[in-house]
Amino acid sequence: MKKIEQTVKTETMLMGFLLQQFDYSRSKIKGFLQRGQVYVDNQPISQFNHPLTKGQVVSISKEQIKETQLKGLTILHEDDDCLVVNKASGLLTIQTNKQVKELTAHRQLSEYLQKKDPRARIFIVHRLDRDTSGVLVFAKNERSKLVLQSNWKERVKERRYVALVEGVVKKDQAHLEDYLGESKTHRMFTTNNKTEGIYASLHYQVKHRGKKTSLLHVHLDTGRKNQIRVQLSAAGHPIVGDKKYGAKTNPIKRLGLHAETITFKHPTTQETLSFHAPVPKSFLSPQS
Repeated sequence: MKKIEQTVKTETMLMGFLLQQFDYSRSKIKGFLQRGQVYVDNQPISQFNHPLTKGQVVSISKEQIKETQLKGLTILHEDDDCLVVNKASGLLTIQTNKQVKELTAHRQLSEYLQKKDPRARIFIVHRLDRDTSGVLVFAKNERSKLVLQSNWKERVKERRYVALVEGVVKKDQAHLEDYLGESKTHRMFTTNNKTEGIYASLHYQVKHRGKKTSLLHVHLDTGRKNQIRVQLSAAGHPIVGDKKYGAKTNPIKRLGLHAETITFKHPTTQETLSFHAPVPKSFLSPQS
C-alpha cells in the first residue's frame, strides 16, 4: 500500500496537521478521512479532531481501506483499546436470547477482529436499544472494559441524542427528573416512589418545531434502560415510532432516536475523544 507520511513535531489536532503538512485542499482531506485513507501510527483514523502527540507518524494512503462485511455498522475509530462504531436502527447490540443466534453488533465485531487475530475479543461497554441508531463504544480488552465501566459516569463528558417526538414541544429547554421502575413484562415506567425505581435525569433543548413533531437535542445525566423513551413519553411527547411507550405515529418508519455524540476519556492515554454519527436524514423530512 503506497503511503505518504509525516512525523508529528508537537501536540496538535489531526485536521490542522494534515492541512499544514500535506499539499491537499480541505475538501480533499475530508474525503481521505471519510474513506479511511488517513493513518496515525498505522491505525486508520476518521475523526478530524483526533489528538496527535510528538513522535507519532501520520500517513495518507493512495488506496481506500478495504470494505468490511459489517452489516448495519460503520467503524468510526479503532485503536488497541477501543472500537467505536455507528450502529444502524434494527441491529441488536448483543444477543439477548441464547436460543436464537442473531446477527448482532457484538458478534460481527468479534468476527471482524478475529480475522486479524484469532485470539481477539470484544467487550460491551454500554448498549443502545435495537431500534436506536448511533455511536456505540466497545473495548478490545478486559482491562479497558473495566476502566471504562467502573468510572463510566466520570469518564463520559457528553452523551447527546437526537429525538424526533410527537407534538409541538412548548418549552425551548427542560430538565426531566423521574424514578424509573420495571414491570414484570420488562416495560419501564415512571414513578414518584423512590423505593420502586431508580433515579433518572436528562436535559433537552428544542432544535426544530414542525407542524406535528419536534426535534430535540437530549443530554443524558444518567444512563437507564429505555430512559429517554420513557421520560419523554411521560412528559407528553413520545418518540415517533415508539408504540411501546405511547406513540401514535411513525412518519419515518423507524424509532426516532439517534445517539449523535459521545465524548469520553480514553482508558489508557487519558485523552478526551469525541465521536459523532450524523443525524439520519429521515429525522429532518417530517419537519417541512
